[in-house]
Amino acid sequence: MQKDSTVVPISNKPKREKHGGRKKGTPNRRSVTQAEIAGSGMSPLEFLLMVMRDAGEDMPRRVTAAQAAAPYCHAKLSSVELTGKDGAPMQTVTRIELIAMTK
Repeated sequence: MQKDSTVVPISNKPKREKHGGRKKGTPNRRSVTQAEIAGSGMSPLEFLLMVMRDAGEDMPRRVTAAQAAAPYCHAKLSSVELTGKDGAPMQTVTRIELIAMTK
């Protein structure tokens, strides 16, 4: 069985003219934001901090900026294993034992 290479239109109706929607070349929010950053001369981190601190911005955008900037401003906490002398387990001492040691 051989496939036919001709394309058959789904409908015989002529294509309709496009109405509504964004006009070609109109910048969207992302491209406007990128242009603001590039034109301001700020680093991306400075821009994120500016957006985060701007009370005029909507809260979801401020939170997103804060989440994006956080790794560059605050170190991640890591777990640390505590050991006693020469890698031995830690020894617990009560107050009474501690007082007895100091005498």
